[in-house]
Amino acid sequence: MSDTLRTWRPDRVVEIVAGTAPGGGLDRTARALVDAIGAAGVVDVPVTVKNVPGDGARKAWGYVDLHRADPHVLSVSHPNLTTDRLVGLATFDHRSYTPIAMLYTEYIAFAVRSDSPLANAAALLKRMREDAASLSVALSTALGNPNHIALARVVQHAGGDARAPLIRVFDSALDAVADIVSGKSELAAVTIASTAEALAAGHVRILAVSAPERLTGVYAGVPTWSECAVDCMVGAWRGIAGAAGIGKSHVAYWESLLKSAVATQQWNDALARNAWTACYAEGEPLLRLLEEERKDMSVTLSELGLLRTDAPYSGRKTTERDV
Repeated sequence: MSDTLRTWRPDRVVEIVAGTAPGGGLDRTARALVDAIGAAGVVDVPVTVKNVPGDGARKAWGYVDLHRADPHVLSVSHPNLTTDRLVGLATFDHRSYTPIAMLYTEYIAFAVRSDSPLANAAALLKRMREDAASLSVALSTALGNPNHIALARVVQHAGGDARAPLIRVFDSALDAVADIVSGKSELAAVTIASTAEALAAGHVRILAVSAPERLTGVYAGVPTWSECAVDCMVGAWRGIAGAAGIGKSHVAYWESLLKSAVATQQWNDALARNAWTACYAEGEPLLRLLEEERKDMSVTLSELGLLRTDAPYSGRKTTERDV
């Protein structure tokens, strides 16, 4: 690291906050990053994962709020910070914290139980066109998130009413997958790595994925929606944000460290293992991406009747008793 960045270094334990329980999507990100930071060998203090699940991953941000201006507390960030604010589930968004970097994108899998009569993407499109209201769909964390937006785009392409499917919302994608395995919902629209265990056990089948091109490994046989002539390329990115009030030297340090971490073999192995697509961004490019995403998601959320234009904005959203 440069001499400028040596003006600040962490001097005690660093926490990376994950808004899901161990094994959940945000937890996978945090643990992969901890391993990569260790492999980079540039931090002299322990780096740990702090799981704060609950309230659709929103509870984690309450924990971050308790550490305002503390550069030793980071959190896994994601598009829900935008969508939760837009649909009125939260009074905070990325502007309430300090965006540091975007790391990768994970695409959305459309999964059914292995014995489902929905045998392929064409069968799902037919069902959406003819009787979307009878389709029960399991989603994770909240209405209006990227999973829901991907679902809406597919239903709209099929000619159905995007508001018609019965949506069941769960606190994590793993819970949504368990819901289709148990037969309670017919379809799950979830980040693809969340299907890995059920897929390996033969409990689910993936009909299509919202990626721009076919994924690799165990997902290589899964068609993209683009291959099915459906305009649905939607991803759920993951990144790192700091608490409100941290300084430029703190941000510069973490940007430099994250660039070192994502260059390691450990991180690239995690990308391949989880079907994650690298999309590193920081600084002004990151802020522009967040603003472009906000505008794009606002359009679909308005079509779904979920956009709230009257929700108050607050940089602070919880108190200690909420956490």
